[in-house]
Amino acid sequence: MQCARCWDIWVTTGMIDYLKAILAANSVEEVWSVHLSDMKRYGIDRLLYGMTSNIGSDGIGSPKDLLLLSNHKPEYIEPFIYRRMYDHGPMVRWASRNTGACSWNWVRERIELLSEEEHKVIEFNRARGVTVGYTISFPMMMSGRRSAIGLSVDEGMTQDELDAHWEKVGEEIEVKNTIMNLKLLSLPFTLNGERLTTRQREVLEWVGMGKTTQETSELMNVSAATIEKHLRLAREQLDVETSAQAVLKAALQNQIFLVTPDSELP
Repeated sequence: MQCARCWDIWVTTGMIDYLKAILAANSVEEVWSVHLSDMKRYGIDRLLYGMTSNIGSDGIGSPKDLLLLSNHKPEYIEPFIYRRMYDHGPMVRWASRNTGACSWNWVRERIELLSEEEHKVIEFNRARGVTVGYTISFPMMMSGRRSAIGLSVDEGMTQDELDAHWEKVGEEIEVKNTIMNLKLLSLPFTLNGERLTTRQREVLEWVGMGKTTQETSELMNVSAATIEKHLRLAREQLDVETSAQAVLKAALQNQIFLVTPDSELP
């Protein structure tokens, strides 16, 4: 039998290796690849991560405002996300109102209280083997940015078995997912091709620091009309109505106030 001290050493080593790999990752794609591989060690084979940069809403918002990462099959993602079945997902509802980790047994315990639309989502998941898992909702670090992840396991395991497994390693899994989320929050990302040009980022940075159009034009040595053009294009690119919203959304996506060279941006 493995001694408790040996187990503690193994867990610590595994956590350190994970931390080193996550900290060394320089892109959303690298972080996700590291995380997928690590979660497999716990029997978690399908993950669905969502981070919203929705401005001015308490809800999950539109798919166009989501950073979505998943290794689910496209035939699952397309209806669940892009046809917005998630609006009626019981665990999505739980994640939008809570933080921490929650067993999907939460749904089973409340099955009689769920709406007809929620039952349709449950049947959709059951038909695709997405029935056993945990959801982790992360603390909101900034207004307008909320994130959560659904972790599901192979159909060979029951929810009760997973809950028993979670008792042993759930804290470690939750910590790793939280670290992954924090790393993602620090990296630049774009949604639906919303990448700003160098000039658009520069203009938004000056506006974000309180500079007027005239002051920004002098700082950038271009006309005020050119500054207005960059602001208009930035608003269009980010799909917002005001320059203040553009500054906020660009900041939420880590597209401005960065030291990262343009060539390294995604």
